Amino acid sequence: MALAVLAILGGFALLIWSADRFVEGAAATAKHAGMPSLLIGMVIVGFGTSSPEMVVSAMAALDGSPGLALGNALGSNIANTGLILGITALIAPIAVHSKIVRRELPLLLIVSLLVFVILWDHAITRPEALLLLGGFLGLIGWTVFTGLRNREDALAAEIAIEMEARTMPLGRALFWLVVGMLLLIVSSRFLIWGAVEVAQGLGISDFVIGLTIVALGTSLPELAASMVAARKGEHDIAIGNVVGSNILNILVVLAVPGLVSEPVIDNVALWRDCGMMLALTLAPEGRLTALVNI
Repeated sequence: MALAVLAILGGFALLIWSADRFVEGAAATAKHAGMPSLLIGMVIVGFGTSSPEMVVSAMAALDGSPGLALGNALGSNIANTGLILGITALIAPIAVHSKIVRRELPLLLIVSLLVFVILWDHAITRPEALLLLGGFLGLIGWTVFTGLRNREDALAAEIAIEMEARTMPLGRALFWLVVGMLLLIVSSRFLIWGAVEVAQGLGISDFVIGLTIVALGTSLPELAASMVAARKGEHDIAIGNVVGSNILNILVVLAVPGLVSEPVIDNVALWRDCGMMLALTLAPEGRLTALVNI
C-alpha cells in the first residue's frame, strides 16, 4: 500500500510537470509555424491543459480499469467548476469580455445535458462514444473557424501577451513537445497502477478512486493556469480554461472508455455524480457559478 501511495504522489508530480512542458512546447512550436495567437490559446493550450485527464483515462481504459476513466471524467468536471472556478473567483472577481468564451458557456450546458441523457441507461456504448467524439471533431472545426474570424477578441489580446512572455527556440519547443508527451504517458502509468492498488486495498471501486483522488490530481493544471490568469487580470483565460476543459472531459475523456469496454455506471453514481456535475453547470443565472459576473 505504501508503494502504491508513493506511485500516486510521484505520478501526480510528474504528470503535472510534464503536462506543463508539453503545453509550452506545443504552443511555441505552433507559434514558430505561424499559427495565430488566438488559435494557439484555444486549440493548443486549451486542449493541452486537459491532456492529463485524456492520457490517464486512455491508459486506464486500455489497462482494464474503465471505471477509473469514467470517474476521472465526471470528477474532473465537478472539481473544475466547484473548486477551481470558486478559488479563482476568490482571488479576483471574474468578468468575461470575450465573445468566444460567452459562446462556449451554452455549449458546455448542451454537452452536459447530452452526457446525462447518454448515461440514462447506466452505460456508455460504442455508438454513444463515437457520437461524443464526433462532437469533439465538430468542436475543433468550430474552434478554428471562430479563432480565424475573431482575431480582435478580448481573449486574443490576453493570449498574445502570454505567448510573448513564453517564447523559446524551435529546437527546444520540439524537444519539450515530444518529451512532455512521453512523460505524460509514463506518469499516467504510475498513477493508474497506484490508484488501482489503493482501491483494491481499501475495498472500494476504481470509479470512486477516479472520481476523487485521480480527478482532483488531474485537475491541478487547470487550477494553476486559472489562478495565475486571475492574478494577472486575464479573466477570459481563467474561465476559458475551465469551460474548455469541461467540454473536452465530456467529449473525449468520457468517450475513451466507451470505445474500449463500454463501462457501466450504477444508479447512485448517475444521480449523485452526474447530477452534481449538471447542477454546477446549471448554477444561478445559467452560468457556471454565481461567483462569475458576466
